[in-house]
Amino acid sequence: MLLTGSKDTQLRESNSQKVHPQPMEDRMKQNPEAMEAFISKIFTNISSLKSAYILLQTAHTPYDPEKIQAADKLIISELKNLSELKHFYRENNLKPVSVSPQDSHLAAEIQEQQSLLRTYEVMVKKFQSEIQNKDSEIRQLQRQIEEANQKRVKLENNLKLRGLSMKESEGLGEANGFFPADLTPELFVSAVESAFKAIHDFSKPLINMMKAAGWDLDAAADSIEPNVVYAKRAHKKYAFESHICQRMFSGFQEENFSINLDNLTVNKESFFHQYLALREMDPLDMLGQNPDSVFGKFCRSKYPAVVHPKMEASFFGNLDQRNYVIGGGHPRTPFYQAFLKLAKSIWVLHRLACSFDPNVKIFQVKRGSDYSEVYMESVVNNLIMDETDEKPKVGLMVMPGFWIGGIIIRSRVYLSGMKVSE
Repeated sequence: MLLTGSKDTQLRESNSQKVHPQPMEDRMKQNPEAMEAFISKIFTNISSLKSAYILLQTAHTPYDPEKIQAADKLIISELKNLSELKHFYRENNLKPVSVSPQDSHLAAEIQEQQSLLRTYEVMVKKFQSEIQNKDSEIRQLQRQIEEANQKRVKLENNLKLRGLSMKESEGLGEANGFFPADLTPELFVSAVESAFKAIHDFSKPLINMMKAAGWDLDAAADSIEPNVVYAKRAHKKYAFESHICQRMFSGFQEENFSINLDNLTVNKESFFHQYLALREMDPLDMLGQNPDSVFGKFCRSKYPAVVHPKMEASFFGNLDQRNYVIGGGHPRTPFYQAFLKLAKSIWVLHRLACSFDPNVKIFQVKRGSDYSEVYMESVVNNLIMDETDEKPKVGLMVMPGFWIGGIIIRSRVYLSGMKVSE
């Protein structure tokens, strides 16, 4: 009985003792492989978090909402994994795994290396993108340099044609009242283009005033040059341009331009100085300073030749303006000012032509001449040429041609009986 009581007493004493759980640190100490695997998981998770953060940064340059959302989800996932590891450590609840600590450590290392590899891939893509952006910037800068060089060359050519010598322009313009220029064929070509444009510009108000006065433009065009076959009715404007051209260039081959100079002789240098002095001036200002100048006499002779008295009477109801010009005056009416711009362009072209040694020679093309691309240029570009051997015929000369040294400046012509493509 005593033995039995003694056993019961020992059992009660044993049951009354407290059982303390073994701390996790002690368990980790007893199982260092598990501790190492746990730490490896932490480092792996941090590497993955770093990789996800880099992805998020990359998605902002350039801005990509879908990539930003994906990277944001990945970061949240990695943060959750870190939170789980933290709770796992605090709760001291190491769950048994079916793999050995060595396998767990190896898997953690593999995962960490994969995270690092993804990070490097993202960085490589980022660097490649930056390189592509830099290459694009370099190409854009090269294009800008090429465009700047083209603009520089064009500007230098324009300055040269306008008489602005790069080395001599500073100060000389104000001292002499005009800018110096190089006497070159290019300068003369530029003046020819200005004269051609001036003829075209003056023909517009002339035709408009004829319309307003009730003129039959078809009949008027036929009276200037009959039997010309026009491809379009609108092309009859070239008849009026031809009329202006013929009257304005009459006498161009003579140094005095058929103007009485009272035996006044002018040398090459004087012709060029006149060109330089007059080309930038307003023609009305030129005549205001000296109405009886040689240019004034030129305008006085050309205005009645270009504007027929019947035409002027229909425009203004009288011939007062015509009589005023013939008498030596220069009215400030819009129509006469438009004529002065035309007259100035032809006059300075003549001054420049006489500046060359030898003089620039003018040549004109007669109606009915065979078209030659060497000496002529069609004012209509979209012509349809026949496959026959017969050459196109000139219907109108709209602008004369010129010889300057060995260079041919082609005459502008309208070809009769041609068709145009729409």
